[in-house]
Amino acid sequence: MASTVHLLVLILMISSSNAQGGPPSPGYYPSSKFGSLGFDQVFRNLWGPQHQRVDQGSITIWLDKSSGSGFKSLHQYQSGYFGASIKLQAGYTAGVITSLYLSNNQDHPGNHDEVDIEFLGTTPGKPYTLQTNVYIRGSGDGNIIGREMRFHLWFDPTQDFHNYAMLWTPSEIIFFVDDVPIRRYPRKSDATFPVRPMWVYGSIWDASSWATEDGKYKADYSYQPFFGRYQNFKVGGCTADGPASCRPPSASPSGAGGLSRQQVAAMQWVQSNYLVYDYCHDPKRDHTQTPEC
Repeated sequence: MASTVHLLVLILMISSSNAQGGPPSPGYYPSSKFGSLGFDQVFRNLWGPQHQRVDQGSITIWLDKSSGSGFKSLHQYQSGYFGASIKLQAGYTAGVITSLYLSNNQDHPGNHDEVDIEFLGTTPGKPYTLQTNVYIRGSGDGNIIGREMRFHLWFDPTQDFHNYAMLWTPSEIIFFVDDVPIRRYPRKSDATFPVRPMWVYGSIWDASSWATEDGKYKADYSYQPFFGRYQNFKVGGCTADGPASCRPPSASPSGAGGLSRQQVAAMQWVQSNYLVYDYCHDPKRDHTQTPEC
C-alpha cells in the first residue's frame, strides 16, 4: 500500500510540474515548414534607421527619448505565415511596445486593416502581456474597434528568444507562440475580417497613454534605451501580385485549415491558464460593434 501511495504522489507531482512548465504538445509545428530567413531577405528599414542594428540576419531595434524604430516587409501579402523569434528587454519597460504585425495603413490611411502581436511593457516583478488584436477598416481617429485578446506567457520572454507568429488565410487568423496556437479568429463575414493585402512590420515605440495597465505607468527614459531583438524570420505565403492559384500554408497537419484536436487542446490550455483579457467578455464594450462575439 505504501508503495502504491508513493507512486500516486509521484504521478501527481509530475503532472503538476508539467502543468506549470508549459502547454501540452500541439502535435504539429507550422514553423518547421519554413526555412529561416535573414532580415535583409524579408525586410527593409521603415523609420528610425539610427536605432537599428542588423547583424548576421538578425536585427535589434531600440527606443530612446529621441526616437523609436520600425521595419517593413519587401513584399505585400494576400495571405501567409509570418513569424520571428523575439527577445524582450528585462526590467522597467512600462509604456514601451515591441511588435510584429500586419497592416495596410500606408495604402489605406484612416481606413486600414491590422493584425497585431504586441508586447506591452511592464514594471519589475510583473509579467509581460502579449496582446493579439484584429481590426478591420479602422477609423484612424481613435475610434478603432479593437478585438483584443491578451495573454501572459508560461515563460520569461526576456531570458531567451521565442517564436511568435500569425497565420492569415482567407478563412481564419491563428496566433502562435512556439508553435502552440493561442488564439483562432475565424472569418464570419467580410465586415469582421481583413481581406485586403497587408505588409509585415516590426517596431518599438512609446505608447505610454495606454500600454501598461491602461496608462497607469509611463515610459521612463531614465531606463533607456529599450531594446527589441528579432531573428529567425519565417515568412511564406501569397504575395499580393502573385498568381491567383497560390494557396496559403495550413495551420494543421490535415492541410485543410482549422486546427487538429491536439492543437485545440493546447490552445484551450493556454486560454484557461494565461488569458487575461477577452474583448468579447468585456462588459464595458458595445458588442453591437463586434457581431462575431
